[in-house]
Amino acid sequence: MNPRRPHGTITRGTTNPNRLRLLDRWWTPRAAAVLRHVRNPLAVDLGYGATPVTTIEWRRRLALIRDDVTVVGLEIDPARVALARASAAPGLEFHIGGFELAGFHPHLVRVMNVLRQYDEAAVPDAWRLMRDTLAPGGSVAEGTCDELGRHASWVLLDRVGPVSLTLAADLDHLDTPDTLAERLPKALIHRNVPGEPVHALIAELSGAWRRFATSGVYGARDRWRRSVDTVAAAGWPVAEPPARRRDGTLTVAWSSVAPR
Repeated sequence: MNPRRPHGTITRGTTNPNRLRLLDRWWTPRAAAVLRHVRNPLAVDLGYGATPVTTIEWRRRLALIRDDVTVVGLEIDPARVALARASAAPGLEFHIGGFELAGFHPHLVRVMNVLRQYDEAAVPDAWRLMRDTLAPGGSVAEGTCDELGRHASWVLLDRVGPVSLTLAADLDHLDTPDTLAERLPKALIHRNVPGEPVHALIAELSGAWRRFATSGVYGARDRWRRSVDTVAAAGWPVAEPPARRRDGTLTVAWSSVAPR
């Protein structure tokens, strides 16, 4: 671990149990593809907040893939780290650190609801710092969700740069995909305006959702599937295969939504 000064500022620290379930569910198969084939699997949860509940949950979920995985929770606030260390256990550590990741070289990095509290201009440097510390084959999920974890979005980064954008919703609590615009990552939150690709994507998804309102008799999952199928048919590079389009996520290549 590198003892250099943490890069970043203390954020509000709001957290709730199970708040990051949408991301964790989406990331599990992708994490498995990495963690099952590495020595000493390591994941970093950056900016876990005032309490370490979501870090503890992530360790439990990743342990289903590799029971020897180490999950490190990082916070800039020493008081939060001191509190979290009461929950430390084998495979679960807490340290002071920021976007430099305290000198760790993880295979997975989760950083949710952190950059949302920064200026947009801070995003490129924060992304670069995290990417530069990744282990080979590693990835970062950086994004935002609401307080109860019902609406979320995140950017997946690898060592080269941003790979994809995912919009995600708990379909039992989704009125319209337009709501997801409020939870875009910092790199895109100010780009949800006419003329920007992410605005066009959300408009396409929301328009389809409205058109398939009558299919709601078959359930929200079927309505979401039809909406995502429409987005794909319109030419958007949707990553979810048809069999996975009922799960409340829409993932597209970053190049299709990158700010102009």
